[in-house]
Amino acid sequence: QVLLVESGGGLVQAGGSLRLSCAASGSISSITPVAWYRQAPGKQRESVATIYGVGRTNYADSVKGRLTISRDNNKNTVYLQMNSLKPEDTAVYTCNAVVGLRSYWGQGTQVTVSS
Repeated sequence: QVLLVESGGGLVQAGGSLRLSCAASGSISSITPVAWYRQAPGKQRESVATIYGVGRTNYADSVKGRLTISRDNNKNTVYLQMNSLKPEDTAVYTCNAVVGLRSYWGQGTQVTVSS
């Protein structure tokens, strides 16, 4: 069983920064893939960043150069550093981890970027 809890969302002005955290209960293997997703009202959920073993990462084209995903295995936490935020980044951000054959989701944290 894995429990994921996101934190760090809030209201910021365009151009501002936030750091989101995804804390996992127990230990997560360093090779467990963890991804950040986001979903805005009326829009499909989309993956914005993924981190794999040995630090390999992938980003959606819309966030490249602005968002950075990282992990601290000792703290069982994955981070999403968000810089140069735009109003179109407004969404509920949720982390996801795949452990064996199961997929786990957090409750989400709201990010709102004002123009």
